[in-house]
Order: sequence, then structure tokens, then C-alpha cells
Amino acid sequence: MEKIYDNAVDVISLSSRSSAKQEGPRRFLRESVLGLGLLSVFLLSGLIGLAVHYHNSVGGAAADLSAVKANLSSVTEERDNLTERLQARDQLLSSVTEERDSLKANLTERLQARDQLINQLKANLTEKTREVDRLQSLMDKEKTCPAGWRKFGSSCYLLSTEKASWEQSRDNCRARGADLVIVDSKKNRFWNGGEPNNIDEEDCAELYPYTNGWNDQSCRDDLHSICEKD
Repeated sequence: MEKIYDNAVDVISLSSRSSAKQEGPRRFLRESVLGLGLLSVFLLSGLIGLAVHYHNSVGGAAADLSAVKANLSSVTEERDNLTERLQARDQLLSSVTEERDSLKANLTERLQARDQLINQLKANLTEKTREVDRLQSLMDKEKTCPAGWRKFGSSCYLLSTEKASWEQSRDNCRARGADLVIVDSKKNRFWNGGEPNNIDEEDCAELYPYTNGWNDQSCRDDLHSICEKD
């Protein structure tokens, strides 16, 4: 029995030594696993932080992108509006230009027609004036004067048989539809030497037959007169 116990003690002793030898590697293994676990925790924390940062960055970029898209859409819409307004203005300008050209052409045509009409009217007026002058000349040639009147040129003249003042002579002429003769041509005025001298307010003229010249005379004096009518 003692041998059995001895053997049992020996077995326990060997078992203890064997356990002591195996404890070293197990401890190292546990420490390694613990280190790897902590490292995994640190790595996981870092990854989570990176993920959060990435998410925030992506979210901000997405917001910026949305703002840019909205701004781009607004700018595009404004550009389209400006393009439409520009096209409308160009169409209006084209329409106004076309209308202006049409009015200009119409005005040019009317001005040409007016000029042609004016030239035609001038030609007709010239022709009619010549015709009137010709007819007037014929009428002057064919014109007859009343009895006792004498024709000279295109006018008729009457020499009074009675003497009267200038005012009475004019009234007598007007009563016959005439007037005292008017000498309006300087070449037909022949004053005697020293005349007119305007003595005693001599405002009328008399003709001296023997000199065939004029002498100024008072308008109150009674003289023969000459009536003239066309």
C-alpha cells in the first residue's frame, strides 16, 4: 500500500510541475489576446470617428451641392428669361425695322408721285398762262371802245370837251366807269424846264400843246382832262 501511495505522490508531483510549465505560455497568450482586443477597440474607435467625420463631410458636401444646384437652377432660369426677352426684343426690332422700311418706301413713292404731279401742274400752268396771254392779246386786238373813246394799246381814252377841276374831272371819269389817266412810266413824263416848281401848292399837272411838255398847276383850276379805262 505504501508503494501505491508513493506512486500517487509522485504522480501529483509530476502533475504540479507539468502545470507550472504550461502556465507561462497561457499567460502570454492571455496578455496577447488582451492587447489585441485593446488594439481592436482603438481601431474600432478610430474607424467610428473616421466614419462620423466622413458622414459629416459628405453631409456638408451634399448640402453645398444642393445649394449649388439650386443656385444653378435659378441662374439657368434667369438666363432663359433673359434669352426670351432678348428674342422678343429682336423680333420687335425686326418688326419695327420692317415697318420703317415699308413706310420709307411708301414715302419715297409718294414723294416721287408728288414731284411728278407738281411738274405736270407746272407744265399745265405754263401752257395755260401762255394760252391766257394769247387770248388776252386776241381780246385786246378785238376789243372796241365806246363811242367817242379812242383805243390805244389795250385801253380806251376819252378827252373831255368841258373844263373842270381835278376833283370834278375824276368824278366825271368814274361816272363813265373809268378814271383819270395815270402816267406811271417815267419815259412818258416830260416836264418843261424849271418844272415842277410847286408855286402856290401846284399839285396837278397840265400839258402845254405848243411845247408838248408838262407844267405843274393848281388842282382847283379848270382844265380839260383825259379818262382811261381798260
